[in-house]
Amino acid sequence: MAGILAWFWNERFWLPHNVTWADLKNTEEATFPQAEDLYLAFPLAFCIFMVRLLFERFVAKPCAIALNIQASGPQIAQPNAILEKVFTAITKHPDEKRLEGLSKQLDWDVRSIQRWFRQRRNQEKPSTLTRFCESMWRFSFYLYVFTYGVRFLKKTPWLWNTRHCWYNYPYQPLTADLHYYYILELSFYWSLMFSQFTDIKRKDFGIMFLHHLVSIFLITFSYVNNMARVGTLVLCLHDSADALLEAAKMANYAKFQKMCDLLFVMFAVVFITTRLGIFPLWVLNTTLFESWEIVGPYPSWWVFNLLLLLIQGLNCFWSYLIVKIACKAISKGKVSKDDRSDIESSSDEEDSEHRGKNAHTATATNGTSGTNGYLLTGPCSMDD
Repeated sequence: MAGILAWFWNERFWLPHNVTWADLKNTEEATFPQAEDLYLAFPLAFCIFMVRLLFERFVAKPCAIALNIQASGPQIAQPNAILEKVFTAITKHPDEKRLEGLSKQLDWDVRSIQRWFRQRRNQEKPSTLTRFCESMWRFSFYLYVFTYGVRFLKKTPWLWNTRHCWYNYPYQPLTADLHYYYILELSFYWSLMFSQFTDIKRKDFGIMFLHHLVSIFLITFSYVNNMARVGTLVLCLHDSADALLEAAKMANYAKFQKMCDLLFVMFAVVFITTRLGIFPLWVLNTTLFESWEIVGPYPSWWVFNLLLLLIQGLNCFWSYLIVKIACKAISKGKVSKDDRSDIESSSDEEDSEHRGKNAHTATATNGTSGTNGYLLTGPCSMDD
């Protein structure tokens, strides 16, 4: 075990040339990031999760009820033992051949069976009240952490000149504000890693899981080798659009359509500007080029930048989804059903879609126009 730890913490991987872990030990004059500090994130992640439960129960739920958001879920499928057995033991999406067989067996028409399976699938989905509470929690946290990040960074020299991220690196002292910011963000991402298995399930579960995993690796990496200054820029920049998305979703659940559309447009502009413009031109420029010039590359430097490029790849993917849905909204005057839908449409057009026909004009999730359908299902928790 000692040999494995010595290999893992090899100074030649983590630190620049001629720097050792002994050089970064805490002293009376200066405090530096220590790997063991990160253990604090686990109990804090649990605390954040418990705060979330209390917030949703005593703050978000009363707000939802005041906005007349109902706790009732989708329509319940009528009990049928045969269809229930097929649903639970064989398939939740029967093909045309199986539908015809069930139609003959039950003396039901095919469309009624399709409708039963759709309603049965939707029974397992959360109610609008549950969705609103989740979005309100995320909105509140994202707004707080982004506000804190801005207030912290505006007092730092590296916000105004990114070369300060690398001057005197890695001998940059760790301040209490920076330590709090980092541990809070890391704790939140750990709480998301665990709660993702109990939260509202979406079809991009794998992509979001990858995003949370990469974010945790990035935060851990940049803290251990004291790249925390540039790390704060990455965190604050990626937090900037998240609160707007959750606010737009809350407006959608409350049926404030004009506010929902406005917030979505603001979210799209901020997201694309920060993640496709500012992030590569400002942050990636300093991590790839300014750091190379001032410090020079070393093994963990390459890993850190590869993780940042992976995050940028995810940013491009989500930006594509946002632009795609916006183009559909402009061209059709309404948003088509998104691939990540949580609640399936009850329109007859979708019935025909499951029989193999094209449904290019399928309505949005709740049949309304604007960005409503997308915001029920859009790229939630982008870093979120």
